[in-house]
Amino acid sequence: MTMQFTGKNIDAGGAIQTYIEDKLSVVLDKYIGKDVDGHVRLEKERNQFRTNCSLRMPSGLLLEAKGDGGDAYASADAALERLEKRVRRHKRRLKNHHSGRSDGSTIDMAARDYTVQIDEHGNPPEKDDNPVIIAETELKIKEIPVSEAVMQLDLTEFPFLVFRNAAHGSLNVVYRRQDGHIGWIDPNKTTD
Repeated sequence: MTMQFTGKNIDAGGAIQTYIEDKLSVVLDKYIGKDVDGHVRLEKERNQFRTNCSLRMPSGLLLEAKGDGGDAYASADAALERLEKRVRRHKRRLKNHHSGRSDGSTIDMAARDYTVQIDEHGNPPEKDDNPVIIAETELKIKEIPVSEAVMQLDLTEFPFLVFRNAAHGSLNVVYRRQDGHIGWIDPNKTTD
């Protein structure tokens, strides 16, 4: 297990790092194993603490959880509790729904993900202004069934997931709704 710890307005070393590593190793030993890489980020803003955990599973799946609390330990406990719940749910779904299925998922498409800066007042750019790109990454769009896309979205903190529907090959989107449910956009479906 390779874990990286960073802190923003807080020291992310020493006792809190050992505390998180110990609790995390219990969860990983129980459900996944030691072959996991991850990053834990501790933040302090005013009187609020936040812990963000990201784990890269051996399958390549990214698992994320965050927790807030009045102190660093409470925020770490909340994040690790949420992470354990997601890992447990992931393992249960793999056993129940994907047994006997060979994982033939292939990465057949790459896309660029851009982060665009808006001005300090939240105004969109003027008509002739081009937005300033402040970050750029490459995303891999997998061909997977809808059930697996929902499972992957449920394991992360992302607001949406773009994927290629294994049933018919067109691009689809699953997203988090404000009511807590997950929505699915399939432009290939037509109502007759």
